[in-house]
Order: sequence, then C-alpha cells, then structure tokens
Amino acid sequence: MIKDKRINKIEEYIIKHKSVSLDELMEVFKVSKNTIRRDVQELVEKGDFKKVYGGVAINEDKRAKLESFNDRQIRNQKEKENIGRTAADFVKNGDIIFIDSGTTTIEMIDYIKEKELTVITNSLDFIVRAIPFENLNVITAGGVLERRTNSFGFLKYLDILNAYNINKAFMASTGVSLSNGVTNASPLETELKTSIINRSSEVFLLVDHDKFDRYGLMTYCQLEKIDYLVTDRLPNETYQEYTKKNNIQIVVAQ
Repeated sequence: MIKDKRINKIEEYIIKHKSVSLDELMEVFKVSKNTIRRDVQELVEKGDFKKVYGGVAINEDKRAKLESFNDRQIRNQKEKENIGRTAADFVKNGDIIFIDSGTTTIEMIDYIKEKELTVITNSLDFIVRAIPFENLNVITAGGVLERRTNSFGFLKYLDILNAYNINKAFMASTGVSLSNGVTNASPLETELKTSIINRSSEVFLLVDHDKFDRYGLMTYCQLEKIDYLVTDRLPNETYQEYTKKNNIQIVVAQ
C-alpha cells in the first residue's frame, strides 16, 4: 500500500476507534513499528490527533460535536450574517441553487428573497422563512427530520436530485481541515451533501473562522471539491497555499 493511501486508512481507523495502540496499527496495516511511528507523527503534526501512552488518539479539542441549531445560531452571529450576505451576491435571477442546512447558510435568505430563483434545500428553517416570497420556487429534498439541526437528511432514495441541474450549491460544515476535508456531525445528512456536491456546477462553502482545523463525525467531500471558500477571516498560509494549488477562490466577507 502506498504511503498516502496508508496514512488515509490509518486516519480513518483512528477516528473509528477513537484511540488505538501502535501495536494494533502495526498488525492491522502490516508494517513495521518505525513506519507506524512515522505515519502517526505525520498525523499528529496536522493537529487532529495526539499521542497517548503506547498509541494515538483523537484530539477531542479539535473535534466538532453535533449541537442544536439554536446553540450554534448564537455563536459568531455577526460573522455568519456577513458571510451569508457576501455569498448571496453570487446568486443571480434564474439560478437553480441548493441551500444547505446551517446557521450560516440560513443568513442568505434576507439577501436573496427578492430574486427569482429555484431553491432546493434540506433546511426546515429556510423553508419556513421562504413561505412569504412567491418568487422563490422552493423544492425540499425531503427525507428524515434531524431535529437537532432543523434539517432533512437522506438514508437513501436520492433520485429526486437527478432531475435538477444545480447552478450553485451553498454548503455548511461543522468543521474543515486539510486532513479530513469538509465534515458534518450528522450521519443522516452526509449522503445528501455528497450527492449535492457531485450535482452542482459551482460549490460555495460558507464557514466562519472557528470551523478551521476542526472536524465532525463524517467527511462529505474533500476540500479540493470546493470552488469558493466564503469566510470572515483569511485562513492561515497553509490553507492559502492549498486553495491556490487547487484553484479555490477565498472570499473574505466584510
């Protein structure tokens, strides 16, 4: 197994088990202790994991938990509003867009409510707030209601999405890191989010500065799949170099 693939598999294994010994990793991946030590050191240096006696564990300080919509909504509220307003500038009359569930993406509605749009969404809050605006043709993806996030998530049956060519997808995330990509904390939403990414011509990721170098339970896409990264502060040089290399445009909301 080549090194990059092995490290990715080791990373997935640690996340799944939360804490593992070096001996266990040696046995599972059939490599020497020196190799495992080097691989683990590489993962630890990224910040998502930490060394423990005889092994390695998830760095819980970096891991984002699934919180209620209301709890998340009050955090960094002004920054989220600025991000939502900035992202809305990219929406044009006649667009077919996807609005993800999230406390940042919901801020877009006040800045697109007068436009003529088709909006596909899994956000219960967006659906309710869009009711007065007849110019918004709202299509719900349906599925299972996740009450903690006020959103709908699919376990399967994504056929409805195949009928629509989405111009722009505006996505949310519980955490973003170079190692784990774009993540979320609700398993119900992951399949839907991944499908939307694959169906959209342009993908916008809306995240405030607190989301960087954090990760949720599941990865729904790698960061390289994003076209525009809309945030409130310029991320560090490592992210700047990565986005430049992968043709991702950073948009800093003012």
